[in-house]
Amino acid sequence: MNLTTTKKAKAMTENSIVLQNLDNGLLTITMNRPERRNALNPDMTRGLVEAARRAAEDHEVRAVLIKGAGGTFCVGGDVKSMAEGRAPLPFEAKLTNLRRGMEVSRILHQMAKPVVAQLDGAAAGAGLSIALSCDLRVASESCKITTAFAKVGFSGDYGGTYFLTQLLGSAKARELYLTSPVLTAQEAHALGVVTKVVPDAQIDAAARELAMSLAQGPSIALGFIKRNINNAEHLSLEDCFDGEAIHHTRCGETADHKEAAKAFVEKRKPVFKGA
Repeated sequence: MNLTTTKKAKAMTENSIVLQNLDNGLLTITMNRPERRNALNPDMTRGLVEAARRAAEDHEVRAVLIKGAGGTFCVGGDVKSMAEGRAPLPFEAKLTNLRRGMEVSRILHQMAKPVVAQLDGAAAGAGLSIALSCDLRVASESCKITTAFAKVGFSGDYGGTYFLTQLLGSAKARELYLTSPVLTAQEAHALGVVTKVVPDAQIDAAARELAMSLAQGPSIALGFIKRNINNAEHLSLEDCFDGEAIHHTRCGETADHKEAAKAFVEKRKPVFKGA
């Protein structure tokens, strides 16, 4: 890591509630309230949005790993703090604050870089919603996964109803939101909610290995793959075909594609530069 990158990585970790570490193209974002199982509070939501924006805009970031400190991903909103009560805000102010925090899910989902969520301990409520906004989810065997909202009298936020419906379809999304079961990691994997399940002792290494492999991949192509799939969620067939043709042709002009073709002929593994 050069001096510029080192300085940037240091600057990106100044928020103690949301840590950021940039290493060889992989930005690791860590929610850091382990004493509250990484429950979301205003400082954390601000830090997450800031981290996501930096990830999307920083050209040195080629992939993202989001995780929680202390063996838990995120249990969602800080219900204990909600129960204690705060100074009342007008409806419009509460709405604005919530919508601002929810941007983290939109940015992670739409950015032209792959995002991996490391799920251990629990992923619940808005925490699960954030995980669902990511491209891939690696879960530890003991992780518990639940929508949780109905059990505390909420309808759901951070995009969870959108992402779960896209992943599983309307019928299963209704079941998981209305009845709010607590799923084991294996049950979530069987449904398609998580990408893979690994032993608890391997979760850190497995999630980082997957995320780093993406950070060292053909970044332009991976970004366009993600855009193509995002397009498929809402565009017409004709528009999706147009997008595929443009993106595929652009990828053919990249140094990474030319390196991959050369490596194929030479029967070796390509070395991608993200260009």
